[in-house]
Amino acid sequence: MFKRLISAALIFGAAATAPPVHAQSPTACAPREVIARTLEKTYGERLSAAGLQSATQLLEVWNDPISGSWTIVVTEANGRACVVASGLHWHSMLRAMVPPGEPS
Repeated sequence: MFKRLISAALIFGAAATAPPVHAQSPTACAPREVIARTLEKTYGERLSAAGLQSATQLLEVWNDPISGSWTIVVTEANGRACVVASGLHWHSMLRAMVPPGEPS
């Protein structure tokens, strides 16, 4: 029992000293034109949505409806873009537009 307790303490103690996950996975950044060209030519993705995240940052969603791959890119005002997330099995949900003032 004592041996297991010491072993568990050592394992969890070693895990606690590991750097956080975000420090282990660097963000891919480049000029927006380079990232857009790579997403289009390498992954077949197209820009499907965009919105201002702040006064100086634009958030873009790129996806390929056939393969289901998707990428989220944040572009800064100076043209530098960073891939912040990507994955598979993207699906869009279309909603009927409701006129303003009517319940949805």
